[in-house]
Amino acid sequence: MTVDLAHTLLARAGTILLGKTPQLRLALCCMLARGHLLIEDVPGVGKTTLAHLLARLPGLAFQRIQFTSDLLPADILGVSVFDRSANGFHFHRGPIFAQLILADEINRATPKTQSALLEAMEERQITADGSTYPLPAPFFVIATQNPSTQVGTFPLPESQLDRFLMRLQLGYPDPAAERALLLGEDRQDLLAALAPIIDADTLIGMQQACTRIHVSGPIADYVQALLEASRRDSETPGLSPRAGLGIIGAARAWAWLDRREHVLPEDIQHIFAPVAGHRLGLDHSVAAAQARCRALIERVPLP
Repeated sequence: MTVDLAHTLLARAGTILLGKTPQLRLALCCMLARGHLLIEDVPGVGKTTLAHLLARLPGLAFQRIQFTSDLLPADILGVSVFDRSANGFHFHRGPIFAQLILADEINRATPKTQSALLEAMEERQITADGSTYPLPAPFFVIATQNPSTQVGTFPLPESQLDRFLMRLQLGYPDPAAERALLLGEDRQDLLAALAPIIDADTLIGMQQACTRIHVSGPIADYVQALLEASRRDSETPGLSPRAGLGIIGAARAWAWLDRREHVLPEDIQHIFAPVAGHRLGLDHSVAAAQARCRALIERVPLP
């Protein structure tokens, strides 16, 4: 069964990224829901390792883009070069043409460069010099960013944040996992030895299976109530219909991993903070957003 393959993938990933089972499951749910993932944390806690795992285990074509202050949109999308032999311009594709993109330290680039990802993430295509080019399927962006308190960062605008289905923090490992990490094999060597568990076509099949998970009327009412409760708070922006669609999609993926054919209220609660938190503003603080999400869940009665 494909669900068994998904759990095998999670188990294999857990042998590399130690002590991060909840975050790995959320990241896989994000991929199954055809969303994009933003990981915000201090350097050195495994953000890049997670991206490599989600590329290697599903057998996806991978590209890493290191975002810096001098990076230009053409460095991401590609550029047209004049071909003398053909007497015309030829478009040279940039690194965006891969199935999984790691946008590393995305908030070190300028907002103009960050905006180069907007069309790709929303419509899975890019436009250059008046021509439109489709991106490969599946297409998944994992962006990492350092906390905004660090030097040389540009906050992501709300329109860019809204393109990410989830925002996660990995955090420091617990003592047992950290000791195993310190005394174990090098993570890069372990990554290099990993073989794919599935292929891209199987992943697409998993994504399609998640869309068939049933969402009942009371569950839809519950999501709408959460959206409405967020809009009654004048201190933060309310959640949009796109956020509601993201909540439903991620909850379907969570239910599918639990081998269920329908979404439960608990599925909504499991994925609510990662999906809704970064859309609530709150000065882009992960901790404040999580607290706000918990308050919303406690306020809205279960169906």
